[in-house]
Amino acid sequence: METWTYGSGTVPGPLLRGASGEVFRAEVANRLPTRNADGSESGTSVHWHGLAIRNDMDGVPGVTQPSIASGAAMTYEFTLPRPGTYWYHSHDGVQRDRGLLGPLVIDDPAEPGRYDVEFIVVLDDWLDGVAGATPALQLAKLKQSGMQMEMGAPPSAVGADGGDVDYPFYLVNGRIPADPAVFTARPGQRARIRLINAAGDTAFRVALGGHRMTVNHADAFPVAPVTVDSVLLGSGERYDVVVELADGVFPLVAAAEGKSGGARALVRTNRTAAAPPASAVPVELGRRLLAYSDLRADPAVALAQRTPDRVHQLVLTTDMARYIWMINGRTFDQREPLPVRAGERVRLQFVNQTTMYHPMHLHGHTFALRDPAPGGGPEGARKDTVIVLPRQTVTVDFDADNPGQWLTHCHLAYHEAAGMMTVVSYVT
Repeated sequence: METWTYGSGTVPGPLLRGASGEVFRAEVANRLPTRNADGSESGTSVHWHGLAIRNDMDGVPGVTQPSIASGAAMTYEFTLPRPGTYWYHSHDGVQRDRGLLGPLVIDDPAEPGRYDVEFIVVLDDWLDGVAGATPALQLAKLKQSGMQMEMGAPPSAVGADGGDVDYPFYLVNGRIPADPAVFTARPGQRARIRLINAAGDTAFRVALGGHRMTVNHADAFPVAPVTVDSVLLGSGERYDVVVELADGVFPLVAAAEGKSGGARALVRTNRTAAAPPASAVPVELGRRLLAYSDLRADPAVALAQRTPDRVHQLVLTTDMARYIWMINGRTFDQREPLPVRAGERVRLQFVNQTTMYHPMHLHGHTFALRDPAPGGGPEGARKDTVIVLPRQTVTVDFDADNPGQWLTHCHLAYHEAAGMMTVVSYVT
């Protein structure tokens, strides 16, 4: 069975890179089959995850553009915004879970560096082509059978339910743990590790054996450095970390949070040292885990203190028997847009009434985390994706400074495909 890829024939797709302020152009030619397995037309699109760009370049079929039909093409062109770690992926159905994704890095021409080597780490979960499975068939199966809450699941940082899909493989840069990606450097070098969770359904807890990591960026925006043993990434989240590398070979492990198994790569600074076994579990996975309350926006990007002009509550609910996921009691095709006006300070309250976590993503903007910060002040990290735990509420603020129609949704591929999306709509 063939999977779907971007250009290079590899998963993830090729690294796209440019400098802030440059004009970026990508021509996307749809050479996918004319029909999906369920008989629907296989249009596609590309969403530039985390980028505050022109609305018509955002890549959401039915909201910012028509789908790119099979045999057709579209050119995306825009000015690269602020530097950071981003990624791109299809926003058509569950195509992202079939391999249509890749990393995107925007460099800062004025950045001093302060690191010697760079590792780009794309985390993913994989089922396409395994025993005849495809994401479209998996979605159909979920809709047909519904979801049953699994009791007795091991405790995890995302609650008792770590996801809806049991994946046969978890990947680092497209490679399974038995044949891992290898990152090389010299002892004593400082490595900048750009972590991207591109998974369809899985949160990953990441640690590098024998090392601590200093987090200095969250979703492309700088934060006050904080040193931890491990970080948790929901689907769509990114962290940049800096590590002082020791001498040897070390497992870079991404445990599938609330599930069994995980992904693995190796960091090698010694050419002759023996690699640890594939079953090696770094003790760092069980030590200090980064929390949102640890993160403070760098003063240069902190959101200014201001009373919200508008507050929207987004209540996250589900009909598990029919596998329907909703915002404010409505699926995407029944949505009531959330109105905002240019220039407003907008507050979003994500109220999770389900027993599962949801990584909520806002297109075209970044927001400031409010409730993890003492007193709800503006120093919370600037992000575009945030995990909302079961039965909890997360409040974020953003400035309405990019007019258009902007999707906000759960970034779990099957939840968004089953309805958990709505639109932040600029009005005059």
